[in-house]
Amino acid sequence: MANLTIVANIHAKADKIELVKAELQKLIPITRAEDGCIQYDLHQDDEDPAHFMFYENWQNRDLWQSHMSAPHLAAYMAATEGAVEAFTLNEMTIVG
Repeated sequence: MANLTIVANIHAKADKIELVKAELQKLIPITRAEDGCIQYDLHQDDEDPAHFMFYENWQNRDLWQSHMSAPHLAAYMAATEGAVEAFTLNEMTIVG
């Protein structure tokens, strides 16, 4: 089974950029230590500072699903409630 790649796009509200950024950064060390995490990199758009993107690689979907139900993700959701304008997530598989 191929690894699972996740591309998550988070758009913060204009007045909440620094809050969202700080909360996203808190996820990095915890998530990188999780079982199945191969890569977990946060990016910020150079032209739109409200746009953040996680590029993630996981050993498999089950281990990523465990991450999605982890307490630190719930804490992030609570801390950023009302601060995120839009969120999209794509599950992807490498083809070449």
